[in-house]
Amino acid sequence: MLKLNYNLSDQLYITRALQIAKNGLGLTRPNPMVGCVIVHNNTIIAEGFTSEYGGNHAEVNAINNVQDKALLKEATIFVTLEPCSHYGKTPPCSDLIIHHQIPNIVIGCVDDNPEVAGKGIKKLLDAGRNVKVGVLEAECKAHHKRFFTFHNKKRPYIILKWAESNDGFIAPKSKNEQKPVWITNTYSRQLVHKWRTEEQAILVGTNTVLHDNPTLNVRDWTGNNPLRVILDKNKALKADCNVFNAKAESLLIYHNNKATQNTKQTWSIHPPNNTMVGDLNAVIDFSQKENQAQQICDTLFKHNINSVIIEGGSKTLQLFIDAGLWDEARVFKGQTIFKEGVKAPKLQGKLINQSSILEDLLYIYKNTN
Repeated sequence: MLKLNYNLSDQLYITRALQIAKNGLGLTRPNPMVGCVIVHNNTIIAEGFTSEYGGNHAEVNAINNVQDKALLKEATIFVTLEPCSHYGKTPPCSDLIIHHQIPNIVIGCVDDNPEVAGKGIKKLLDAGRNVKVGVLEAECKAHHKRFFTFHNKKRPYIILKWAESNDGFIAPKSKNEQKPVWITNTYSRQLVHKWRTEEQAILVGTNTVLHDNPTLNVRDWTGNNPLRVILDKNKALKADCNVFNAKAESLLIYHNNKATQNTKQTWSIHPPNNTMVGDLNAVIDFSQKENQAQQICDTLFKHNINSVIIEGGSKTLQLFIDAGLWDEARVFKGQTIFKEGVKAPKLQGKLINQSSILEDLLYIYKNTN
């Protein structure tokens, strides 16, 4: 039967499942990074987390790690997310649990993906298994925030990131070279590269590319490069920009003035070289500024992008802030003084964390609207 009550042991093992689930951060996308723990007689006999996309799910890895499979008939399996019930890259995990006659299943939260959405739980119940749902549900939902945002809001989980000077500017008024002017220290910049490995895409606007010529890949950390998404409405960028090198794939979105009809303009991919991906035509009405961010989100959703970190510039960041289309904001404040320059975006959100990295301050905000 389905049980909603749980005890301290259930919380303990789901907490452990959440811990090991984080090993899949940045690797499992667009699949959720699930953690799984198998317990027999109050002893953990196996653990597993979701493999890189196309590989085994957490439940499969955990079951494979059990040395004595006979113990599974007396075990409890703990998972952060409802076991899947459909065929994708791999067979359904709920079927595997039933096959191994695991009697007890404890689940952190229900999978909102329409292909699952309670079907995995129903399979287990129909097979006569004891199922508990909702153990540390809030924590599990927060852990799977990218996955839930993608399926429930039909857009990526959006993280805004910028660094501002002590007097509130993200860039000086002028500079002599086409490269970034660093506001923060090397340790803060290393953290940003770590963040890049954790998200599926990174997004910037035209001015950032023209003024800084960034690479937007991962250099100060080990991990996968995110997909580079460049907003270039007027096709002002050249193929020799660093964002179009072969170190990572890029998706360029622009509008074609020749295709303009009234106030509507066509956005599509402009491939300066073979690093470009996808094939898209989307129509955006630029007469209504608030719709631009939504249309960009729609574009990323169509490309199955479940998370994006937006790194600038100020106009691009403000575009998403004004539309309310953001989930987290990570704002560095350095000790540099510019006196004048490009003003930092204006943000209203709930401050959920504040920390320091040597002399730099890092503020984390959450969009509560």
